Amino acid sequence: MNESLISPFNITHPTTVQTSLFALASFARFDPTGRYVATARVDGTAAIWDLDTRAAVRILDGHVKAVSSLDWSRYSRYLLTASKDWNVVVWDLASTCVPAQRCATLRFDAPVVSASFHPRNSRIILALMSTGEAYLVDQRKAHRARVELCEVQEESDDEGAGTSNRVRSAITVARFDPSGKHIFMGTSGGYILVFNTRTKTMVARHRITGAGAIKGLEFTKNGRQLVSNSADRTLRQFTVPTYPPPTADDEYIEHELEPTHRFNDPINKTAWHAMSYSPDGEWLAGGAADTATHKIYIWDISNEGQFANALDGGREPLLYLHWHPSKSSIASTTNQGNILIWHCPHPERWGAFAGGFEELDENVEYEEREDEFDIVHMPLPFSIPYDYLIFLQEDEADMIRRKMKEEEEEVDIDTVPEAAKPREIQLHGVLPSDEDITWADEEPDDDRQNWTMRVIMEEDWDI
Repeated sequence: MNESLISPFNITHPTTVQTSLFALASFARFDPTGRYVATARVDGTAAIWDLDTRAAVRILDGHVKAVSSLDWSRYSRYLLTASKDWNVVVWDLASTCVPAQRCATLRFDAPVVSASFHPRNSRIILALMSTGEAYLVDQRKAHRARVELCEVQEESDDEGAGTSNRVRSAITVARFDPSGKHIFMGTSGGYILVFNTRTKTMVARHRITGAGAIKGLEFTKNGRQLVSNSADRTLRQFTVPTYPPPTADDEYIEHELEPTHRFNDPINKTAWHAMSYSPDGEWLAGGAADTATHKIYIWDISNEGQFANALDGGREPLLYLHWHPSKSSIASTTNQGNILIWHCPHPERWGAFAGGFEELDENVEYEEREDEFDIVHMPLPFSIPYDYLIFLQEDEADMIRRKMKEEEEEVDIDTVPEAAKPREIQLHGVLPSDEDITWADEEPDDDRQNWTMRVIMEEDWDI
């Protein structure tokens, strides 16, 4: 049942479009602070939009083919762009160069479908190729390597040693979990493979019955829940198991995962382009792959996964969506390149400002009393000394001089204030002393809070 018909005052998910950005984008993602939106374009460029000013503040030109993936570092200093031109480019947004220069470039042997930063270190990158291979690239000096993550193939006793009893499936999606301790990968055969990030070994293989090819994976912020998008047009939510540390024999767990909830469109049988959790994990948004309308479905996870609402964004079909990291807001991208920013409007309660204030359903003519606004002159109960009047005059003169001095000071309009620190949350199955966690903190990157982004005006772009 539509939640807006039940209680419009209890809605905590976006319900209406707040603004639209004409960005010529194929998809868009919020940064961890929620102030910026990074957009990817089919011409090989990427842009960063400031939601406060609703203007593009950076243009990143580093590819000759369409950008296929975007990702932000932990504190938003670095942005990663992957492209079908076989390259992954890392941009340092603290740089003041015009045009922006690349911080690092990774070259692969096939078009890159997606790439992402390690949640704790931007020098560790996970990349997925269009040919079905996934690579973990470590750019740190002491750990420099490029390792392909391969599914374990069991040998068949009937056919002799060295043969496998199942065909290796292509990797269709690869994601770090929120802690960065494990890598989850979906395959074309309906499996979810789990790898330990530090050892690059497979620790689990889960079969998803009836799912077909896995098309997408998304986590809640604390890593406790996982939702998958599959070829059977169904979103499945799972509770993420706790995996034991890797063993010397590279043993792994193999069992079927049972979903706690299934989400689909029972009427139109629509497929899904993308899905995203709310910051608290209580809502799930699914972007429908409808060729005629822009539809976003919202489910209430805290209420047994019941359907809550369907948002209609017009006639431009949806390509991608992403939930704001801290607010009730969603950025959805249309096939025409527009970005719709959804929000949850709150009704204004003017009665809260004054106890005797009364809200009216319709306008009424107000009758003014005869003496309501008369000025009454009352004598002061005390006399003000002359010296004190002189003091008040001097104080007012000092105030005027101070204001004039402040107006003469130069204002820096080219530098964006320091980004806010993303809220820390307790991650599922993570201990501070865990070797698989501290490993990623060795040779940390330069992604810190004390950095600023220079605003590049449109007339300064040179692309």
